[in-house]
Amino acid sequence: MTGVERRPFGPVPRDVSVIGQGTWYIDDAHRPTAVAALRRGLDLGMTHIDTAEMYGDAEEVVGEAIIGRRDELFVVSKVLPSNASRAGTVAACERSLARLRTDRLDCYLLHWPGSHPLEDTFAAFERLREQGKILSWGVSNFDVPDLEAAWAAGGEGRIACNQVLYHLEERAIEHAVLPWCEERGVAVVAYSPFGHGNFPGQRSPGGRVLEEIAASQGATARQVALAFLVRRPTCFAIPKASSPEHAADNAGAGALKLTQAEFARIDAAFPLGSKPSRLPML
Repeated sequence: MTGVERRPFGPVPRDVSVIGQGTWYIDDAHRPTAVAALRRGLDLGMTHIDTAEMYGDAEEVVGEAIIGRRDELFVVSKVLPSNASRAGTVAACERSLARLRTDRLDCYLLHWPGSHPLEDTFAAFERLREQGKILSWGVSNFDVPDLEAAWAAGGEGRIACNQVLYHLEERAIEHAVLPWCEERGVAVVAYSPFGHGNFPGQRSPGGRVLEEIAASQGATARQVALAFLVRRPTCFAIPKASSPEHAADNAGAGALKLTQAEFARIDAAFPLGSKPSRLPML
């Protein structure tokens, strides 16, 4: 397995690494180690980096890690719903740019639906795009009714992606959100793709399936899990790495090709379940 696959990212006119790098809680780690982990990921082709103003000092950690490498990256950040008025969105973006030490974001997201009218948030996004401060925009944690409202407020073909909670034991987006996005050419980005501290253990039934497939593929269980989550052409994943070694393991999923039989085994081991009344989020 070499290299990380790149694929179209919604309407964005460039291909993006299917496995990227998440940064939630990365500022809790030893800072030099966190920076080294991000840089190792970049070296291995995980040039899609996701962060947010909500993530404490994560934007500053990313800003340090990407010095001298900005042009090879696809950098995403997010505005908090409480800041997502017209003026507040612009001001929040300026703060994120300063912390990231860059003049532009490749994509800027509304972190989850809030009280400010979507028309105001998206008008601010468009203003920032016209100024070259963001190159595209999207949403996060949007269920189908939210997506319908966003599509109406922002205009057809404007939403680049919807970033959502998606891991083997939380597949709710497959009921309606993922099909909706696929039909409209909206990228789907899986955050917390290993769960939140509850990745299937080696002795669990599902964990044994992952380990068996990993052994046959010369891979790791986490690489197998990531490959399953990005099996559809609109899907991306942004695992966080706490060390350069973890970053290298994540990057190894970027070229892993599972068989249809292996996908079926994983699907049976981690069943979809019934559709929830509300889209889950962390």
